[in-house]
Amino acid sequence: MSKNEDELAKEANHSVAPPPPSIATPATLARKSMEPSRVGAYSALGAVTTVVPLPWLPDVGLRRVRGALAHDLAARHGLSLTADARDILAEPWTSMFPRGMLAQAVRFVGARLISRVGPLGWVSPVRAGLSTFVLGHLFERYLETARTDRSIRLDAEEARRVRKAMDKALVLLFTQETSSPWKNMPQPPEDLRNASTQLMDGLVLSAASLPGWVIERLEAAFDEALSTVRA
Repeated sequence: MSKNEDELAKEANHSVAPPPPSIATPATLARKSMEPSRVGAYSALGAVTTVVPLPWLPDVGLRRVRGALAHDLAARHGLSLTADARDILAEPWTSMFPRGMLAQAVRFVGARLISRVGPLGWVSPVRAGLSTFVLGHLFERYLETARTDRSIRLDAEEARRVRKAMDKALVLLFTQETSSPWKNMPQPPEDLRNASTQLMDGLVLSAASLPGWVIERLEAAFDEALSTVRA
């Protein structure tokens, strides 16, 4: 090859544009599931927000915690939440009641009165903690097993569909058919316990099996709701 031909070949190679960078999608980004302890921490924070002795602040605090949880989960799956999507997922389940400053003040006074009636004072924190756990558990289930959109942005329409499925799952929770929580409990080769110990162990094992059974029913209800709900 002559010198001129060699120079022309080099110029032709340099003139070729480099291939465009690949578009990032959730499938190409690193994913990291949230640890159960972290979901539990968010649930505890959600419960704590309801004990603030001032009106309006509990709802604001709970939304902040739930919004942070939704953001955390989305980021771990390589996704970005739009502001509207975050607001939809962060809305507490108490949003089914009338909104506005007066309505929140009425609910606050009612909660304060209930809190004076012994164990009923735990109703609001427990409800807030459980609803935060449900959000975290079901949102992660959706991101890991049900999301088919390859966009890295999760918008309001998608968030609305997920939220509707969560709300419906709480209703379907009591109608799902699943095995008994006490079915197929492990048994030792030889039971050496006396009758009273067997009775007490049965009560303790039943209580220990109940949370897992409820979560199993909740997941089945969410999967069913998600297949029928539209945004």
